[in-house]
Amino acid sequence: MPLSSPPHGQPRLLVTGGSGFLGRQVLAVLNEHGYQHVVAPSHAEYDLTNADQVSACIRDLRPEVIVHLAAVVGGIGANQARPGDFFYQNLVMGAGLMEQARTNGVQKFVAIGTICAYPKFTPVPFREDELWSGYPEETNAPYGLAKKMLLVQAQAYRQQYGFDAIYLLPTNLYGPGDNFDPATSHVIPALIRKCLEAVDNGESQVTVWGTGQPTREFLYVRDCAEGIVAAMERYDGAEPVNLGSGEELRIADLARIIAEVCGFRGDIRFDPSQPDGQPRRKLDTSRAHDAFGWHSTTSFREGLQATVDWYRAARPPSGPMYTRATP
Repeated sequence: MPLSSPPHGQPRLLVTGGSGFLGRQVLAVLNEHGYQHVVAPSHAEYDLTNADQVSACIRDLRPEVIVHLAAVVGGIGANQARPGDFFYQNLVMGAGLMEQARTNGVQKFVAIGTICAYPKFTPVPFREDELWSGYPEETNAPYGLAKKMLLVQAQAYRQQYGFDAIYLLPTNLYGPGDNFDPATSHVIPALIRKCLEAVDNGESQVTVWGTGQPTREFLYVRDCAEGIVAAMERYDGAEPVNLGSGEELRIADLARIIAEVCGFRGDIRFDPSQPDGQPRRKLDTSRAHDAFGWHSTTSFREGLQATVDWYRAARPPSGPMYTRATP
């Protein structure tokens, strides 16, 4: 069933997390699809962990569709350092926003989950029916479980109230505009930064967390944004839907590909004292294709090159910095 529009035309859309990595791409896709009534307030305008501010957000902006992207996110290190923050803030944001959406007549709620919601030893490829077959990988379980509660809430609200909430499960994202902060970045931007800095500094090796043996699946952020908008427009089912590329890549191979694209020709060392995270990740993406006709279109090499090119242009200049003498 396509997304219905109110009598006066296009729906008013609220995109939470619109200034974030994925949010900026979703806003761009919405704009290209011709949506004119889109609001994406900042955290400073409405703190979605505060119930009163969530209520004010819905009251002030009167959205008819909500795409909930706002989240507290980070890599393994950040998840280990702040598990309480990652659990509580993600849980309360999603639960409060969906409840206010329901009670204020919002037509549709698009909830964005995470691949971290899957059990640690999910059979590969991950199928949506396996979401409840075990406990998530321990290093990011609080985050994964908090986001999975959005699925529970969406299905419960659909059953009791007839509320149209859908739940999407993107795999690991990457692309231009990603977070390259070494304290909170995910694996691709972290490795790009390490390799480029090693080239700049003439270093002979870079170190990668873990053994290098786990596998991951990566989805170009623009492809993910297009999948979210396609689901918003054409999907209204109760079942969760994976968004991924369907390609599995070993971390060791990932590191070597990134080194090659960055022009780093030194050694890649692995640090097995650091956690590996989930052993394998690869999604079955057939439901997205069957339900709303979406599949990823950007090859990993193409997306990686675009990401490296963007970071090269965006990062601060390398080398020593000098202060100009006062005349």
